[in-house]
Amino acid sequence: MNQDLRENYSYLLEDELLVEIEKHSLLKNYDCGDEIIRQGQYIKSIPLLIEGTIKVSRKDELDDEIMLYYIEEGETCAISMNCCLGNSKSQILARAETPTKLLMIPVEYMDEWMAKFKSWREFVLSSFQTRLNEAIYTIDSLVFLKMEERLMQYLRDKTKIVHDTAINITHQEIAKDFHTSRVVISRLLKKLEIEGDVKLHRNSIEVISL
Repeated sequence: MNQDLRENYSYLLEDELLVEIEKHSLLKNYDCGDEIIRQGQYIKSIPLLIEGTIKVSRKDELDDEIMLYYIEEGETCAISMNCCLGNSKSQILARAETPTKLLMIPVEYMDEWMAKFKSWREFVLSSFQTRLNEAIYTIDSLVFLKMEERLMQYLRDKTKIVHDTAINITHQEIAKDFHTSRVVISRLLKKLEIEGDVKLHRNSIEVISL
């Protein structure tokens, strides 16, 4: 059996189901920045994340983006599952934040496994709950947190993804995730640097206050 599959999902799913997943899934690799799910497309496969991190965002009519949440190893995209079950178009955009390895499961196995495997039902329901909690957290951040606080939390989340306090990212890239201007982000980052929370470098940011 695929060792990565067992390492990431054996504590969630029984052996018989893991065998089924390996039998029917397709392994796909993505480089950093690659588009995995396009907003507006029909989704025919359910992704299981084996390695890496996926950034999920949403575009508006002007093609501007706002980041929603990250998907990490041992997780799936509940929104993709919902689109598969309803045969509806994707409402989100998903890109590889780091080099990423996915197992893509054809949608036709969703109902079969929901009826056959208790662990799969629990995994699917847990995934929906996790994404709902993250959506609520995103809304709370937008409504209740100051932009400076949101930015600091965003940077801390980034350090967890790259496993390093130094983040290779431009002010423009952050502005895109926040659906704001580079000038606003640069001003906030400078303020955070003066306060000792970060240290700014060319095309990278070192997070001091973790």
